[in-house]
Amino acid sequence: MGSEWKEVIFSDVIEINPNRELSKGQEYPFIDMQSVEPYTRKVSNVKFRKYNGSGSKFKNGDTLFARITPCLENGKIAYVKELKSGEKGFGSTEFLVFSGKEGVTDNLFVYYLSRSQGIREYAVKNMIGTSGRQRVDKSCFNELRIKLPPLPEQQKIAFILSAFDDKIELNNEMNKTLEEIAQAIFKHWFIDFEFPNENGEPYKSSGGEFVDSELGPIPKGWKVKALDEIADFLNGLAMQKYRPKDESNYLPVLKIRELKQGITLPDSDKCSVDIDPRYIVDDGDVIFSWSGSLEVKIWCGGKAGLNQHLFKVSSNKYPKWFYYYWIKHHLNDFRRIAEDKATTMGHIKREHLNQAKVIVPDDEQLKQFDRVLSPLIEFYITNGKEVKTLSQLRDTLLPKLISGEIRVM
Repeated sequence: MGSEWKEVIFSDVIEINPNRELSKGQEYPFIDMQSVEPYTRKVSNVKFRKYNGSGSKFKNGDTLFARITPCLENGKIAYVKELKSGEKGFGSTEFLVFSGKEGVTDNLFVYYLSRSQGIREYAVKNMIGTSGRQRVDKSCFNELRIKLPPLPEQQKIAFILSAFDDKIELNNEMNKTLEEIAQAIFKHWFIDFEFPNENGEPYKSSGGEFVDSELGPIPKGWKVKALDEIADFLNGLAMQKYRPKDESNYLPVLKIRELKQGITLPDSDKCSVDIDPRYIVDDGDVIFSWSGSLEVKIWCGGKAGLNQHLFKVSSNKYPKWFYYYWIKHHLNDFRRIAEDKATTMGHIKREHLNQAKVIVPDDEQLKQFDRVLSPLIEFYITNGKEVKTLSQLRDTLLPKLISGEIRVM
């Protein structure tokens, strides 16, 4: 390891729940557990709440460390950087707050140290309380010995790892923008009927010809079809029946949780690699959850087994963006149908796919539209795949850098 790295007690070099004075009754930024995206630095949907004297208090540069199960196992560890300069905030009481000590530990290094498997496993092992309500007490870190590099090396380690996270966040922001642009174009063309005519002018505004249909006036030459006529909806398997024969050779199972998060996790269920290939999901597939939390996404989380309650949507005739955005167009209606169900888990049926109507242009126009929208979707998928690769590289390097197996001088 080398004499430069010192063995220290975790709580001697890292402040735990540092004093961040807040005024009772005043509004501050608030971060709850749902706002922390697993295995990323990302905090989303920072809200404002009145401080009532309770909660974890933090400022920029602090690490929020989930102290309950299963949030900790699921990587709910965040680096706070969303606040305005000098601003403080508070959050769930189920966070421990870690902060570097000036001249001893770098804040960003503290975050990546907290992310490391060794620290998380130690915290989980030392949880106290009854089953299902176990928590990490901050006192357990008084016993944890770690190897600490000199401050300059901490900063270099943090710089390397944060470069991966910076690019991941940039790609995710770019994909958010691409999604907004493509959806705006889709609405402009297929809902507002302002697609460019043969002269490049907006069709409806420039007096384009319309014909009557069951959905009202539509452009001449266009047709109304059902959603299940433009795409195939393949329902997943009950994957508990297809357990892997070999624990070293398996596929992660894609369930609603994984779909919402965009990734499979270390604790995701496993299934056999020998399932029918039709039920293997890969990057670029359109996945639609029809039960529980209704979502539709272009999956970029790698190969996985498609679980029940999810459709893999595909088409031999129509481009991906076409059926993807028509599903998104009907998604709120589907959610309302699911909410009206008297069951504990709302859902839609295949008949609802048939009742959901779409408007289809003629083949030549569809080809013209495809030349604009397909590159946007392909760019989106490329970015998503790169995020997955960068995440894997970061997660491979992190333990090696944190332990000193790989040194940066």
